[in-house]
Amino acid sequence: MRAQKWFHNGILAAVLPFFLVCSAVGAQTVVLDDLFAKLLTADEPASARLEQDIWREWSKSGSPAMDLLLQRGRDAMALGDNDAAIEHLTALIDHAPEFAEGWNARATAYFQAGELGPSISDIGHVLTLNPRHFGALAGLGMIFEQLEKPEKALEVYKAALAIHPHLAGVLESIARLEAAAAGQEL
Repeated sequence: MRAQKWFHNGILAAVLPFFLVCSAVGAQTVVLDDLFAKLLTADEPASARLEQDIWREWSKSGSPAMDLLLQRGRDAMALGDNDAAIEHLTALIDHAPEFAEGWNARATAYFQAGELGPSISDIGHVLTLNPRHFGALAGLGMIFEQLEKPEKALEVYKAALAIHPHLAGVLESIARLEAAAAGQEL
């Protein structure tokens, strides 16, 4: 009987973290669903606040250690040390491959380092894990512009705008690309 109790406690100890993470993810999804619904109808000042709330939710990995790696990567990027950022964010992704914001932050670090191929690859992971990631879509649009693929850039910018109608910089990018396309048609 004692061995059976130990066995059941061992199983409980093994599966409890899984259920706690699932519960946190479920709660985060409900919060994000509400924020995204509000974002679609918000005016510009309100959308800026909602965007900050969404980024805050996206930045919660559920693990203090993973959150620390994300912050270290972001801090390194802010200091212009993209190599260190990529190292921290790679460690984060190795330990939490289902955490979309780790992939997104590393995509940004790769972009800032001029490594567009790895950045595109990481954005693919972000969008697989989080199809509503307007930041990843906007970043992909910037990459397509650098690769001189304005039609693709316009397509992903519009996809980002469908999720976040007041996304800073995207409205201007769309207007600029559409004006350039119209000028070419004349």
